[in-house]
Amino acid sequence: MNLMFASITDKISNVLKNLRGLGKISEKNVTDALEEIRTSLLGADVNREAADEFIGKIHKSAIGQKVLDKILPEQQIVKIVHDELVELLGGTQEAEKYTVKPLKILLAGLHGSGKTTTAGKLALLLKDEGYNPLLIACDIYRPAAIDQLKMVADNISAAYYAEPDSKNVCKIAKHGLQHAENNGFDAIIFDTAGRLHIDKQLVEEIKDIKKIVSPNEVFLVADGALGQESVNIAKTFHDAISLSGIILTKLDGDARGGAALSMKYVTGVPIKFVGTGEKLADFSAFHPKRMANRILGMGDVVSLVEKAQQHVDKQEQEKLSKKIKKAEFDLNDFLASIQQIKKMGPMSMLMGMLPGMPKMPTSDSDSKKMKMTEAIIQSMTIQERVKPSIINSWRRTRIAKGAGVELRDVNALLKQFCHMQKMMKSFKGEKGIKKMQAFASQFNMLAGQ
Repeated sequence: MNLMFASITDKISNVLKNLRGLGKISEKNVTDALEEIRTSLLGADVNREAADEFIGKIHKSAIGQKVLDKILPEQQIVKIVHDELVELLGGTQEAEKYTVKPLKILLAGLHGSGKTTTAGKLALLLKDEGYNPLLIACDIYRPAAIDQLKMVADNISAAYYAEPDSKNVCKIAKHGLQHAENNGFDAIIFDTAGRLHIDKQLVEEIKDIKKIVSPNEVFLVADGALGQESVNIAKTFHDAISLSGIILTKLDGDARGGAALSMKYVTGVPIKFVGTGEKLADFSAFHPKRMANRILGMGDVVSLVEKAQQHVDKQEQEKLSKKIKKAEFDLNDFLASIQQIKKMGPMSMLMGMLPGMPKMPTSDSDSKKMKMTEAIIQSMTIQERVKPSIINSWRRTRIAKGAGVELRDVNALLKQFCHMQKMMKSFKGEKGIKKMQAFASQFNMLAGQ
């Protein structure tokens, strides 16, 4: 998600740097700074009206403010920008916690927006909250649509309902709802058909399904990478079927991020959930404040902790934590850490959740580099992993051949691991946090990200 907003984050960071050293926030320097931010927002596909109102509110709040004791001008501006950004994204909106049963959810969207995958992600999230979900295949047009939904359902051990020979979508929805009621399913997700563009047939079909099933939620699944076009699509769907929320997909990609910053403003419909990766677990409730923090480079520690609680083995983590504190962390532990972290997502995304951490580029080679690191360690003997100091030149050559890598790759890993071990010994004391940040950065290099 960080990569999507990278250009906006970088621009705002540069603008704030230019405000440093000022004794007072004047109209001139604020106006100049905000014009740069406005330009970056428009360049990121943010709706023009939304960008103008956003900048106008910041300008009104910032002009003439006196610099408070021990508070720098750019820090005051950050606070103002942050508060207005939260409002733009949805204000004090809380993550949805469902209790109603049965819960009926209708998914709409264009072809390729990720509806079927999102249906699975949403079912998995509801399953974790105690629901027994059923996925209903209401797409009778796209080849292999039913097969894809079945595969998604199987991957999360959820049930699905389909009528492969039927061409009546409304009957499929009605029969699916009856099947859910008769078999104890309490979260029913209707995966509808999409088109390459909005047409009358698509809208009328969804309207008919909505009348039949009376859903609790009507979500538009929108591709966040489409930028301004996603905003227009959301408005059209909302005018037609009264959306209750938006699910933004593909926020992990290299897009400009304008859709996420414009959706709520243009439609008045809240963003309820976001898809942040290809895995079915890469899905979460949308938090305006957390998103604002990440866009402004403040990190998102709360989401990082939640992700860790979901994916990291607690006992294993406690064992590793004790070893780190005692500086007994060896290559076996490092390998275990990599395998735990891989469950949480790309290292670049995790680092972006930590305040003050350097921005990590995401590339297709990230996973290959991590696999290379794993291969090197797995090519070592147990003794070599516990005591890397015994790894001499001929051992390094053997390890490189066993891992299928260059000798320089093995040398680089061992050199960095040695440096990381030394850093562990100095975590305690007042400077511990900064040293821990440096350690995290070093860990990132070691993992091959």
